[in-house]
Amino acid sequence: MKTQPGQLPQLLKKGLAPVYLVSGDEPLLVQECCDQIRAAARDAGYQDRLVYHADHQLDWNSVAEECNALSLFAEKRRIEIHLPSGKLGDGRKVMEQVLQAPPEDVVLLLISAKLDAAETKRKWYKELQGTGVHVPVWPIDPEKFAGWLQQRASTQGLQLTRGALMILAERLEGNLLAASQELDRLALLVGNNKTIDEETVEQAVQDSSRFSGFELVTELLAGKAAHAGKIIGVLQQEGENPLGLLSVLTRDLNLILEFQKTVQPGENPSAFLKKRGVFQPRRATAVRQAASRLNRAQLQQALYLCSLTDRAAKGFDDLGPWHHLRDLAVLLAAPAR
Repeated sequence: MKTQPGQLPQLLKKGLAPVYLVSGDEPLLVQECCDQIRAAARDAGYQDRLVYHADHQLDWNSVAEECNALSLFAEKRRIEIHLPSGKLGDGRKVMEQVLQAPPEDVVLLLISAKLDAAETKRKWYKELQGTGVHVPVWPIDPEKFAGWLQQRASTQGLQLTRGALMILAERLEGNLLAASQELDRLALLVGNNKTIDEETVEQAVQDSSRFSGFELVTELLAGKAAHAGKIIGVLQQEGENPLGLLSVLTRDLNLILEFQKTVQPGENPSAFLKKRGVFQPRRATAVRQAASRLNRAQLQQALYLCSLTDRAAKGFDDLGPWHHLRDLAVLLAAPAR
């Protein structure tokens, strides 16, 4: 069955399904849905946790063996499989077999990017629909972002004035993960005073690091490898979480690919960019220039490096995420081949 993120908490109260699939390209909402499932599973006694990352190195036979293994001590387990491409690939047969007879002592959680359309027509997905729960996570429409931001602030006991809301909505440009982090910082800044006005937001911006993830994304798209490398060094030293800026970068790289496909030479791109929620002049310029400077192969390789960065940030790579971001800076600075 399918359910919406807002309906998931109520569904979990009714009991656990043997398998869940959470898919989408909004890291914050995907993470929060997964955290709800994890918490419900822990409360039901599923304490042990195994995590797999579905890349070309994954041995799906080991996944099958783990799913079918009988615990000597009757311990309930959670098995998580990350699907960064939105495809099961070599794991389809394994998933078909597991879903036909789900083990009683396992809750399986599949965490995927936006599910590839072809996957929804395959046997494993149809088995999942009958056995488990699919939670598709959709992006927030640009025109609804301010409302989402206000609601998010309210859940944290914060009240945004209209001016503060407009500044934040423009600055964050639909990035939910960055918005959540920004609200957390503002909550610490205002303390017991729960009202956040324009002056508070402006002060928070001035007090923040000279370099930000947003600036890094702009410099990467502009091909300024040297300056981007400097920002990467500062963010790494400050202990910045790279997942926030990574979601912005991935969004913009996909936007550039769409730009190249949709906007014809000589055509005014303003309408396209506004429809996609790009309002800040600096970001619009960076997108336009990158679209004219980079070719499709470079952009696809950049998305692959983003996937490696995401993997490294989650502990699935011996190399750190900042290493892959430096490679990304070099790639995006190179002239089109």
